[in-house]
Amino acid sequence: MQVRAARTIAPTLGAAVLAVGALTACGAGPAPGGAPPLTWYVNPDDGGQEDIAARCTEAAAGRYTVSTSLLPRESSDQRLELVRRLAADDPSIDIMSLDPPYVPELAEAGFLAPVPSDVAERVSEGVVASALEGSSWGGELVAVPFWANTQLLWYRTSQATAAGLDMSQPVTWRQLIDASAASGTELAVQGARAESLTVWLNALVESAGGQIVTQTSSDAAQPTLGLDSEAGREAAAIMRDVGRSGVGGPSLTTSGEAENAAAFQDGRATFMVNWPFVWPQALAGVQGRTLAASVPQDYGWALYPRVDADRPSAPPYGGINLGVGAFSENVDLAYEAAECITSAQHQTSYFLSDGNPPSRASVYDDPAVTAAFPMAAAIRESLELAAPRPRTAYYSEVSGSIQREYHPPGSVVPGRTGEEATELITDVLAKEALL
Repeated sequence: MQVRAARTIAPTLGAAVLAVGALTACGAGPAPGGAPPLTWYVNPDDGGQEDIAARCTEAAAGRYTVSTSLLPRESSDQRLELVRRLAADDPSIDIMSLDPPYVPELAEAGFLAPVPSDVAERVSEGVVASALEGSSWGGELVAVPFWANTQLLWYRTSQATAAGLDMSQPVTWRQLIDASAASGTELAVQGARAESLTVWLNALVESAGGQIVTQTSSDAAQPTLGLDSEAGREAAAIMRDVGRSGVGGPSLTTSGEAENAAAFQDGRATFMVNWPFVWPQALAGVQGRTLAASVPQDYGWALYPRVDADRPSAPPYGGINLGVGAFSENVDLAYEAAECITSAQHQTSYFLSDGNPPSRASVYDDPAVTAAFPMAAAIRESLELAAPRPRTAYYSEVSGSIQREYHPPGSVVPGRTGEEATELITDVLAKEALL
């Protein structure tokens, strides 16, 4: 297993993975006379995962206990820590919260315990399409869908009306660019050189009917790329026009989700593509008396903008899926706990406590959810249309190359940037270039 892991894990880990592979990891092991302890490695949140762990421990009635171990804040750092531990056959990793783009890499390396068929059937029932795709690799479910995120098009209703757009109908990126330019306000997008830039580009390419990775061959290091395509050129033109027209704002090249939310709150941006966190954030501002109640009252939401007027958009998909470590000493119990964690009840409570949307479609009909999130139906519809980021075991190399070639957005050249990014990705995977 160690030889396979060293060969198939993304090359950026390099010698670090090989070195850590020589380490001996120590699992907690069952406490004398007690229930087997399970460790769940979690991404930072507002405490919701720790609360679910306690609830599932109580529900297990002595069959197992679940404790959490906190991963770094950045998803790339989370990946690095997990891969290093898994390369060392670390048995302490029973359950892990995984950013969906890294699921193929861990599955390809043999780091995820196979999902039992009966478990796969139960945890797939009633799950939105994007979350199922994001939890699968090689035609099989390899992780358990937990929560699923997506971006909506947010707009200030008063300003959108003044701009002359009918937001009850699908709108295109071109309409938003023109309306923002005419009104002298911003169209808030994530233009920083970060993962959010890949999210934006992928949604544009998918919405234009293409894919960044069109096929993964039997050799995982040689994906077929679709950046230099008609869909890729349409996506590049939109990024260029947002950058050069000025509607992205003066801070476009450093703007992420938080900066966009601030621009939207203070009225600089009439339109914004962003995750659902912006709604509870605004309500918290009202409660804390740092934001006028009239601001969220002016919020509107719609599906992600279209690239082509006649083609439905493919919004971004994110969230967290649960992987069970291949070297866990309690795989069966870990999957039992994963089913408890991802139950409809716990997905509901997690949405309400931490604002993270569920992967189970039925949760969006819960009265408590629709009261707290009046855009719940739009989130569910968006998740059914959403497209995961490129599905490849070498996602880090693909995303890192995109961030280098497509930044700043205003410098993107349709017909050339796609070629350059394709060449860079190919060279990086062939170990002929470094990021």
